[in-house]
Amino acid sequence: MTSYDFDDRHIPWQRFDEFDHLQYFILDIDRERQVLDVLFKFAGNEQIVLHRHKVLNHTFVIKGEHRLYEPNGEVKEVRPVGRYTVSPASDEPHREGGGDEDVVVFFSIRGSDGVLYEILDDDQNVIGTLSMEDFAGLHEAQPQAG
Repeated sequence: MTSYDFDDRHIPWQRFDEFDHLQYFILDIDRERQVLDVLFKFAGNEQIVLHRHKVLNHTFVIKGEHRLYEPNGEVKEVRPVGRYTVSPASDEPHREGGGDEDVVVFFSIRGSDGVLYEILDDDQNVIGTLSMEDFAGLHEAQPQAG
Protein backbone atom coordinates (compact mmCIF):
# COMPACT_ATOMS: atom_id res chain seq x y z
CA MET A 1 0.00 0.00 0.00
CA THR A 2 1.36 3.42 -0.95
CA SER A 3 1.82 5.94 1.85
CA TYR A 4 1.17 9.65 1.34
CA ASP A 5 2.11 12.67 3.40
CA PHE A 6 -0.32 15.58 3.73
CA ASP A 7 1.35 18.72 2.34
CA ASP A 8 0.06 21.81 4.16
CA ARG A 9 2.56 24.30 2.71
CA HIS A 10 -0.11 26.03 0.61
CA ILE A 11 -2.53 26.58 3.47
CA PRO A 12 -2.33 30.23 4.62
CA TRP A 13 -2.09 29.39 8.31
CA GLN A 14 -3.23 32.05 10.74
CA ARG A 15 -2.24 32.60 14.37
CA PHE A 16 -4.11 33.66 17.46
CA ASP A 17 -2.07 36.46 19.03
CA GLU A 18 -2.73 35.13 22.53
CA PHE A 19 -2.02 31.41 21.96
CA ASP A 20 1.36 29.82 21.43
CA HIS A 21 1.87 26.59 19.48
CA LEU A 22 -1.41 26.82 17.54
CA GLN A 23 -2.30 27.84 13.99
CA TYR A 24 -5.65 27.67 12.23
CA PHE A 25 -7.34 27.98 8.88
CA ILE A 26 -11.12 28.34 8.81
CA LEU A 27 -12.64 26.34 5.98
CA ASP A 28 -16.30 27.22 6.35
CA ILE A 29 -18.89 28.67 8.70
CA ASP A 30 -22.53 27.67 8.30
CA ARG A 31 -24.42 29.90 10.72
CA GLU A 32 -27.80 28.48 9.80
CA ARG A 33 -26.72 24.94 10.78
CA GLN A 34 -24.35 26.27 13.48
CA VAL A 35 -21.31 24.43 12.09
CA LEU A 36 -17.74 25.69 11.96
CA ASP A 37 -15.16 23.68 9.99
CA VAL A 38 -11.55 24.55 10.73
CA LEU A 39 -8.07 23.09 10.44
CA PHE A 40 -5.92 23.39 13.54
CA LYS A 41 -2.18 22.86 13.48
CA PHE A 42 -0.63 22.11 16.88
CA ALA A 43 3.15 22.35 17.30
CA GLY A 44 5.06 19.14 17.88
CA ASN A 45 6.04 18.39 21.47
CA GLU A 46 4.20 21.48 22.74
CA GLN A 47 0.92 22.11 24.53
CA ILE A 48 -1.60 24.86 23.88
CA VAL A 49 -3.52 26.81 26.49
CA LEU A 50 -5.83 25.01 28.93
CA HIS A 51 -9.42 25.09 27.65
CA ARG A 52 -12.86 23.45 27.61
CA HIS A 53 -14.96 22.47 24.60
CA LYS A 54 -18.45 23.87 25.22
CA VAL A 55 -20.06 22.26 22.16
CA LEU A 56 -19.88 19.04 20.14
CA ASN A 57 -16.58 18.58 18.25
CA HIS A 58 -15.96 16.08 15.45
CA THR A 59 -12.23 15.69 14.71
CA PHE A 60 -10.14 13.88 12.12
CA VAL A 61 -6.35 13.66 12.39
CA ILE A 62 -4.94 14.46 8.96
CA LYS A 63 -1.21 14.51 9.69
CA GLY A 64 0.87 13.60 12.73
CA GLU A 65 -0.22 12.55 16.19
CA HIS A 66 -2.84 14.52 18.14
CA ARG A 67 -2.19 14.50 21.87
CA LEU A 68 -4.59 15.55 24.61
CA TYR A 69 -3.25 16.42 28.05
CA GLU A 70 -4.66 16.62 31.56
CA PRO A 71 -4.53 20.08 33.20
CA ASN A 72 -1.34 18.99 35.02
CA GLY A 73 0.38 18.22 31.69
CA GLU A 74 0.14 14.43 31.77
CA VAL A 75 -0.84 12.72 28.52
CA LYS A 76 -4.54 11.91 28.56
CA GLU A 77 -5.04 10.48 25.06
CA VAL A 78 -3.07 9.95 21.85
CA ARG A 79 -4.89 10.04 18.52
CA PRO A 80 -2.93 8.74 15.51
CA VAL A 81 -3.30 9.93 11.93
CA GLY A 82 -6.63 8.77 10.50
CA ARG A 83 -8.46 8.80 13.86
CA TYR A 84 -12.00 10.20 13.75
CA THR A 85 -13.43 11.23 17.11
CA VAL A 86 -16.77 12.63 18.23
CA SER A 87 -16.45 14.56 21.51
CA PRO A 88 -19.50 16.03 23.25
CA ALA A 89 -19.34 19.29 25.17
CA SER A 90 -17.51 18.84 28.45
CA ASP A 91 -16.57 20.76 31.59
CA GLU A 92 -13.32 18.75 31.78
CA PRO A 93 -10.42 21.05 30.87
CA HIS A 94 -7.49 19.85 28.80
CA ARG A 95 -4.60 20.96 26.61
CA GLU A 96 -3.78 19.73 23.12
CA GLY A 97 -0.64 19.42 21.06
CA GLY A 98 1.33 17.48 18.50
CA GLY A 99 3.46 14.39 18.94
CA ASP A 100 7.06 14.45 17.73
CA GLU A 101 6.01 16.59 14.75
CA ASP A 102 3.34 19.18 14.11
CA VAL A 103 -0.14 17.72 13.83
CA VAL A 104 -2.96 18.89 11.54
CA VAL A 105 -6.48 18.12 12.73
CA PHE A 106 -9.78 18.86 11.01
CA PHE A 107 -12.39 20.09 13.53
CA SER A 108 -16.10 20.29 12.76
CA ILE A 109 -17.48 22.31 15.67
CA ARG A 110 -21.24 22.01 15.95
CA GLY A 111 -24.32 23.19 17.72
CA SER A 112 -24.05 26.76 18.92
CA ASP A 113 -23.82 30.30 17.71
CA GLY A 114 -22.53 31.24 21.19
CA VAL A 115 -19.46 30.18 23.18
CA LEU A 116 -17.53 27.31 21.61
CA TYR A 117 -14.46 27.26 23.86
CA GLU A 118 -13.60 28.56 27.32
CA ILE A 119 -9.96 29.54 27.81
CA LEU A 120 -8.61 28.85 31.29
CA ASP A 121 -5.63 29.87 33.39
CA ASP A 122 -3.57 27.25 35.23
CA ASP A 123 -5.97 27.49 38.21
CA GLN A 124 -8.84 26.62 35.82
CA ASN A 125 -10.42 30.08 36.00
CA VAL A 126 -12.10 31.25 32.79
CA ILE A 127 -9.96 34.03 31.31
CA GLY A 128 -11.58 34.20 27.88
CA THR A 129 -13.92 32.60 25.39
CA LEU A 130 -14.07 31.93 21.67
CA SER A 131 -17.48 32.19 20.06
CA MET A 132 -18.98 31.65 16.64
CA GLU A 133 -18.85 35.44 16.22
CA ASP A 134 -15.13 35.45 17.00
CA PHE A 135 -14.48 32.81 14.36
CA ALA A 136 -16.69 34.64 11.84
CA GLY A 137 -14.54 37.75 12.27
CA LEU A 138 -11.36 35.70 11.88
CA HIS A 139 -12.79 34.03 8.77
CA GLU A 140 -13.54 37.37 7.13
CA ALA A 141 -10.00 38.60 7.83
CA GLN A 142 -8.06 35.54 6.70
CA PRO A 143 -6.64 35.16 3.19
CA GLN A 144 -8.14 32.42 1.08
CA ALA A 145 -6.22 29.27 0.18
CA GLY A 146 -4.68 29.32 -3.26
